[in-house]
Amino acid sequence: MYEDLTYEMILQRMLDRVPSNVDKREGSVIWDALAPAAAELKLMYIEFDWIMDNSFADTARREFLIRRAAERGIAPDPATYAVLKGSFAPAGINALGKRFRIPNRNIHYTAMKLISAGVYEVKCEMVGIEGNHYLGALVPVDYIDGLQAAELTDILIPAQDEEETEHLRQRYFDSFNDKAFGGNVKDYLNKTNSIAGVGSTKVTPIWNGGGTVKLTILDAQYNKASQTLIDFVQTEIDPPQNNGEGVGLAPIGHVVTVDTVADVTVDIQTSITLDSYASWASVEPQVINGVQEYLLEQRTSWANEEYLVVRVSQIETRILSVHGILDVTNTQINGSTNNLMLDKFEVPVFGGITV
Repeated sequence: MYEDLTYEMILQRMLDRVPSNVDKREGSVIWDALAPAAAELKLMYIEFDWIMDNSFADTARREFLIRRAAERGIAPDPATYAVLKGSFAPAGINALGKRFRIPNRNIHYTAMKLISAGVYEVKCEMVGIEGNHYLGALVPVDYIDGLQAAELTDILIPAQDEEETEHLRQRYFDSFNDKAFGGNVKDYLNKTNSIAGVGSTKVTPIWNGGGTVKLTILDAQYNKASQTLIDFVQTEIDPPQNNGEGVGLAPIGHVVTVDTVADVTVDIQTSITLDSYASWASVEPQVINGVQEYLLEQRTSWANEEYLVVRVSQIETRILSVHGILDVTNTQINGSTNNLMLDKFEVPVFGGITV
């Protein structure tokens, strides 16, 4: 806002106010007196710009955006802990409450809850998505008599990092457009998406008669939610033993059912023309990564769409963007040259690619 007010301009304006019969040349007494003041005024205008930017939510830095959002009752979603499935042998071993770590890494886990013989819910002790990145062998922190093997086999509730600045900014502006109140759709979206491990939600009112609400969720990685996450969200929103009583976050009289989506496997068949220096082995990882990124984009947008469409043209575009591929033809999705139309509660997952 004040970027046009340079030091030289400020100094000249000050000198212009001095009578012309006074020596105003550089090095004169009056010039030496005004120059430091002009420099300080320039610094002041720089501070004014900084204050203006941080006074409004569209330009505020994170620290000040958080303070602005707090005026609307909005706070950044905190980082969460990953909950994983741990398998321990022999099946009769008691691992409850025991701590484990990843070999050669300073990431620790605690066995929190018995699922079945030899299988436990294991919670990462570190917040953030780092806890989602490892499946495999564990070693006990302390000696456990009789333990033969321990490993992480699956992610039950993915961890999330603290909410990103731009996502928080968008939530702040959205709060002026959609009013969340008393169990309306926006209220359910806000409450459900704020639960640890939930990435997105679709709300279906009156899905099974008056007073019923269905919440269909994806996990924090925008994948089909595990049964553990579904049960956790169900308990938070409307515990099964107290349906409709308002014990959870749902209003009194609302019977809420939490569910997840169905995965639809996307198998791709295509023909490609390679540059002379390229081979399929050299481009295959990038092709797979490009297609997977596209399908992730689809799942990320799922909650805001009536239904998803996996488009042949988009898949071909991602393949063509790989360096070394000159052309793509005869692309099929699940044996068809048509786009893949999904139902309201279906999301695409990568199956494989045949060239």
